Amino acid sequence: MRIKKGDKVVVIAGGEKGKEGTVTKVLPKEEKVIIGGVNMVKKHIKPNQAEPEGKITEKEAPIHISNVALVDPKTKKATKVRYEIKDGKKVRVAKKSSTVIA
Repeated sequence: MRIKKGDKVVVIAGGEKGKEGTVTKVLPKEEKVIIGGVNMVKKHIKPNQAEPEGKITEKEAPIHISNVALVDPKTKKATKVRYEIKDGKKVRVAKKSSTVIA
C-alpha cells in the first residue's frame, strides 16, 4: 500500500469526492482506509444500563484505497506515488512535483 497512517489524502471518487483529511487507520487486508471527518455514518446503539435511552452516534466509515489519492506537499493537489532509493533508503516520492513524502 502506498498510503500510510498520518498521510494527508483527498477523496477522488464517490459521494465524498473532493473532501480532504488525514488517514487515521489503514486496513490492508480489506484495501480500505479510514479518514478523519470523511464518510461519516450514523450508528444506532441499543438501550442498555449505561445508556437507558439508547443513542445515535456518528463515526467514520472505511473508504476503498482506490478512491483516495495522496495530497502533494508542494502543489496541494492529488498525486500518484512512486518509490526511489535515496541514501540507501527506499522513500516515497510524489510523481507531480518529485518531492519526498515523509
